[in-house]
Amino acid sequence: MRTAFTELTGVRHPIVGFNRSPAVVAEVTNAGGFGVLAASAYAPEELDAQLTWIEERVGGRPYGVDLLVPSRFAAGDPDDLIASLRAQIPAEHFAFVNDLLDRYGIPPTDTRDIADEFAAGVSPTGVAALLDVAFQHRIALIANALGTPPPELVARGKAAGVIVAALVGAPKHAVRQLEAGVDLLVAQGTEAGGHTGTIATMVLTPEIADLAGDIPVLAAGGIADGRQMAAALALGAAGVWCGSVWLSSHEDVANAAIKSKFLAATSADTLRSPTRTGKPARQLRSAWHDEWERPGSPAPLPLPLQPLLTGEAWQRIDDAAAAGHEGALKLESFFIGQVVGSFRGLRPAAEITRSMAEECAAQIARLGRAL
Repeated sequence: MRTAFTELTGVRHPIVGFNRSPAVVAEVTNAGGFGVLAASAYAPEELDAQLTWIEERVGGRPYGVDLLVPSRFAAGDPDDLIASLRAQIPAEHFAFVNDLLDRYGIPPTDTRDIADEFAAGVSPTGVAALLDVAFQHRIALIANALGTPPPELVARGKAAGVIVAALVGAPKHAVRQLEAGVDLLVAQGTEAGGHTGTIATMVLTPEIADLAGDIPVLAAGGIADGRQMAAALALGAAGVWCGSVWLSSHEDVANAAIKSKFLAATSADTLRSPTRTGKPARQLRSAWHDEWERPGSPAPLPLPLQPLLTGEAWQRIDDAAAAGHEGALKLESFFIGQVVGSFRGLRPAAEITRSMAEECAAQIARLGRAL
């Protein structure tokens, strides 16, 4: 299949596989798609190791990274960032989270708390450190998922011959990204997992494609098979950016407990909630969200204070759920889109990639015969 995205990147299938697991990124890339690693999930030294691991397995094929570069970030002391940010979290919020964990009987964990690393990674200095690591590797694309990429990122990408991409949830966001000079837009509809807006993919994609002109557009949100991919191409997209579908792959690092919940879920079992990151993000509904929605519960804090508040709690919940703890299984959740309702079992990431491409081609051929 040939589209503006395949011509831009040289890949066989216009399918982007976005995931935090290096194995998923490598498998999608080797199957003819374009793997993108969620780089903000890692500290700089970890990111360096993960990108090296990917490059050792993809044989020079192109892949990319995605960073969270928020346009707004709670102010903190740059010399003592995490402590100064934690000092801004009200005591009532800590008390609420601790009481929630106690009521569900969630035990302590020995696993290190990664919330500090995440908060540092989305801070201006943390993003710069991750960028330095990324540009030391053979990345072919760098994407920003929260706001307009800073001018230095765009300039650095163009100087290195790296495609600069941006995810957008509304036409006004696309206008700002185009003015900033990005090379690729991702029209992410509200169906998508993670941070999303409120406009559906079916409506958003053609709006962004009309604005983009010669800049390629990928569709994201509600795309997990070839039928949905064919629909995205019909809307004017040059390919698809998929995240949720890889959570049903064998290679994804999510624990068996949350994967079991995904397989049991319907497309109505997700919601947009700021209770994990401080920004509205689509995730699987669980008792965690019920607790935050109860009368008298505190309002979620802005990024990065909310993940600093809840990071340790989620480590404890994940570890306990993986061990089969009843209370933790009620709370367990993760970022996922509405396509979760289409999951029928776990499959290799390469098989997902190839079957999506094959089904898309078959659907396009079928439509052609209908004319």
